[in-house]
Amino acid sequence: MMSIFDEGPPPPCPASFNMAAYVLAAGRRTPEKDALVVLGADAAERWSFSMLEHAVRGTATGLLNLGLERGDRVLMRLGNTVDFPIAYLGAVAVGLIPVPTSPALTAFETERAIAEIAPSAVLRDPAVACADHSLTINLTRLRSFRDMEPAPYDFDDPNRPAYIIFTSGTSGKPKAVVHAHRACWARQMMFDDWYALRPDDRLLHAGSFNWTYTLGTGLLDPWTRGATAMIPAPEAQAADLPDLITEHDVTMFAASPGIYRQVLKSEQNFGSPSLRHGLSAGEKLSRRLADAWRRATGTEIYEAFGMSECSTFISGAPGRVAAPDALGRPQAGRRVALLGESGPVKIQTEGTIAIHRTDPGLMLEYLNDETETAGRQQGEWFLTGDQAIMSPDGQITYLGRNDDMMNAGGIRVSPLEVEAVLAEIPDLLSVAVTDVQLKADVRVIAAFYTAAAELDETDLRTYVSMKLARYKQPRLYIHVPDLPVGANGKVRRQALQARFGDHP
Repeated sequence: MMSIFDEGPPPPCPASFNMAAYVLAAGRRTPEKDALVVLGADAAERWSFSMLEHAVRGTATGLLNLGLERGDRVLMRLGNTVDFPIAYLGAVAVGLIPVPTSPALTAFETERAIAEIAPSAVLRDPAVACADHSLTINLTRLRSFRDMEPAPYDFDDPNRPAYIIFTSGTSGKPKAVVHAHRACWARQMMFDDWYALRPDDRLLHAGSFNWTYTLGTGLLDPWTRGATAMIPAPEAQAADLPDLITEHDVTMFAASPGIYRQVLKSEQNFGSPSLRHGLSAGEKLSRRLADAWRRATGTEIYEAFGMSECSTFISGAPGRVAAPDALGRPQAGRRVALLGESGPVKIQTEGTIAIHRTDPGLMLEYLNDETETAGRQQGEWFLTGDQAIMSPDGQITYLGRNDDMMNAGGIRVSPLEVEAVLAEIPDLLSVAVTDVQLKADVRVIAAFYTAAAELDETDLRTYVSMKLARYKQPRLYIHVPDLPVGANGKVRRQALQARFGDHP
């Protein structure tokens, strides 16, 4: 028996399709229902489905009035506000290609992004760093578009590009991942096999508007079902979340494991009668953390596994609980295998998680990089780079990456990207970056370096803060006499992680 999961394909995507129209269609049945509630300490900002669609289609008109044309790319440099999803869907609605990016990126990083994607316009909150661009639309002007006449949706081939997101790769250079309109259609496979999502749900996602995990799980998916999305206001703290869950009758809570840890540290009593379960993605959820949540709330956390190139496609769910220490099973409609060098491996044998190249949620390509796109393919499969074991009933147990990618609060970071920045420091002789175990369930990025003498840590932090987004910056700088290397001359990062255990 081979490690292949295949219970049949998902329903085919309509031949004429627009992602934004699909996301907002269910809301037209209940136009006055809350589509979005932003939960502040004193008051809640509410958007009905009719208000949301009006703002999206008006924004679409405003973007077209700028002279933008179908297929043009639009870089998004927006903050943690509702402007983010409105602008995103507004662009998609009329065939523009939005490129959402983290507000944590520095101007230096955005300069590289602009060179990579060649956007026709930049949508910018002045509080968010960005390199100069000839057509920059500030937040005030962007908001003025909302009340314009609604633009018609651009329906066409579901395989055409819809949006681009950046992810860091093993080469150290952030990669631009191009997704089709059909990617959103594919997300329905997780509605039953992760969320158990219903139109009457009230889903609170603890992330910010401008995080792609929040954008998909916290906003687009509940809207597609006609459910209510809830986002905490920017000033909300983890300790506030238990009260928000209870006060606003939240039925599902979604967050990364790091947020769950912070919530549990608050020691708040939040056994809300409305809460059905939690959702987790972005990094591995430990059994210890899931057990602590169960004791505090009386509910389960269902974990999902995915990647920027294919969203989430393996998960546990109510009625289909993951085995102990397993991620869960591939969702119905997915075709997943564990591969070795010559193809699928036998059941209970380690292999690389791969998803079939016909999956509607799989990316189209890495922009401007045919070599990297081809390098992730093995026959009919797309390789994730993650190692696992599959049980006879399809349960998948995660074993880790087969490269050196790190995880910073649910966002993958390439050590090579961080090392390239540190290598420019004149007094630093050599450097290797990896993530290390700081304490139970907490991993942080650490930079191990050699130099004639220990360097001033304040100077190191100041330099790196000008070059890298905060989530990519090392938390620890460790001066070592040498870096461990293998026979091929490459740094052995696992040896550094082991050495950290002996570090005072």
